[in-house]
Amino acid sequence: MTSEPIRDPNTDQLLTPQNSAFIIIDYQPVQVSSIRSMDQKELVFNIVHTAKAAVNYKLPIIHSTVNIATGRNKPPIAPLMDVLGSYPTYDRTSINSWEDVEFKKAVLATGRKKLIMTALWTEACLAFPALDALTEGFEVYVVADAVGGTSVAAHEAALRRIEQAGGKLISKTQLYCELQRDWSRQETVPGFMDVFQNWDGSNPEKDFKG
Repeated sequence: MTSEPIRDPNTDQLLTPQNSAFIIIDYQPVQVSSIRSMDQKELVFNIVHTAKAAVNYKLPIIHSTVNIATGRNKPPIAPLMDVLGSYPTYDRTSINSWEDVEFKKAVLATGRKKLIMTALWTEACLAFPALDALTEGFEVYVVADAVGGTSVAAHEAALRRIEQAGGKLISKTQLYCELQRDWSRQETVPGFMDVFQNWDGSNPEKDFKG
């Protein structure tokens, strides 16, 4: 049972810690409370664990917020800040973060062409920068179970629009597995296992012992 030599992580067609960046936009109380495309608690669970993947695999992380400086909105939700609190945020007034100078500069500064994108809402703050990034030659990967819209129809229509423009849909679990790829890469295994061993607060070794 011998794995192939690790492919060049910079040119690999799949996502790797070396060729991708994580974009997270507007997981703030007002946005979370308005989600109707999925259960809000599940959404929070999923985005927090997606953010943990980005930290575990040491991806460049671009975290944007909207209207905190203007006083019209509140900071990101606490469970997310527990994970990303040490990373800078780029506050803006534009609905489309791609039209914010500091945000776009931060994305370009990563030097990565594969962008793993998450945002609330799917139909606006995700779709608009995703479409712009695709137009400018980036590859966009949307973590579909960690984003949400103000209705099921709005969410699904936005995902279709992004796909039609060339974006790719992935899940949080697929993201973890794609970045890990091989259990012989020991450094990131503990972070991976911590998430899945504590998926719902149960103890598999205790609860499901034969």
